[in-house]
Amino acid sequence: MTEAAKLLASVLLTGIGATAVMDLWAIARKRLLGVPSLDYALVGRWLAYLPRGRFRHNPIAASPPVRSERLIGWVAHYGIGVTFAAVLLAGWGPAWASHPTLGPAMIVGIGSVAAPFLVMQPGMGAGIAASRTPRPMVARLHSLVTHAVFGLGLHAAGWVAALALAA
Repeated sequence: MTEAAKLLASVLLTGIGATAVMDLWAIARKRLLGVPSLDYALVGRWLAYLPRGRFRHNPIAASPPVRSERLIGWVAHYGIGVTFAAVLLAGWGPAWASHPTLGPAMIVGIGSVAAPFLVMQPGMGAGIAASRTPRPMVARLHSLVTHAVFGLGLHAAGWVAALALAA
């Protein structure tokens, strides 16, 4: 396997694995704390409206559903996870892919909370950093913790990828 192919495989395995860890956290959070997880159909709906020129909804749940919105949302969710894994490897390089360390993974994981705070939540009608939700600080805390878990997932999945690709 070429070095480029190894790096691409590392990005894919790390991004998919970290996103799966985040999804497992969402399941645990719902069962243990009663906090519902994000409805990825609504993410898909929001994304499907973008090419139609509509960025902001008030709220997204009030906008008419679109065909395949759940599939669009889930594919985007994992695609975004892979994109953040690519950001991690672009920033810290192949050396990180061979020997993942926690610091860079947490920087990217926690830093990735900027995407929902500044793009997705405002676009879906929740305001910047969930400012238009009933309990903004609680929503922000849940987002921050979820993205920290994503950072831990980047680290763990990075190690799984490193071990799998070393053989």
